[in-house]
Amino acid sequence: MTKATNIVVAGLGGQGVLKGTDILADVALRAGYDVKKSEIKGMSQRGGSVTGDVRFGKHVFSPMVPAGEADFLLVLEPTQVEPHRYMLRPTGVLITPDAVPADQLPNKKTLNVALLGALSAHLPMAEAQWLDALRAGFAETFFDGNRKAFLIGRHGQKAQARTKKEEVPDRGQTV
Repeated sequence: MTKATNIVVAGLGGQGVLKGTDILADVALRAGYDVKKSEIKGMSQRGGSVTGDVRFGKHVFSPMVPAGEADFLLVLEPTQVEPHRYMLRPTGVLITPDAVPADQLPNKKTLNVALLGALSAHLPMAEAQWLDALRAGFAETFFDGNRKAFLIGRHGQKAQARTKKEEVPDRGQTV
């Protein structure tokens, strides 16, 4: 990987944006990447907007993702898509709560981890590295539920990607 991978996570205070970026940065470190992380809390204690940037690659010099350069925009709250869409590059991937079946999650507080699972399907880190980072990021009593949520997001996104590839005519297109 010669260029940095840029990820922006956005949501509202209390949704787990900061925990999600902590886990994302940890898994990238475990995979041997140079990692930088930044967060903007704003009015997070009153349910306001929260964002976190994570950049990883061979060499990363700044923690902030430049506007229009995010490879991935992971949004925990649908109302936060439009205010943060400008961060996404034209070929970037938007991951919203619709990416995971909420009725299958162990509880609604695991949505952030389920969406990390969906994101993980697009990234080069091994599933075992993700699970190690999750185990390190949560008390043991919360690990099992978060592991289940992560796998729901990861496997659902991989299945969705396979379906999309099957629907695309063979014209050398990458989906």
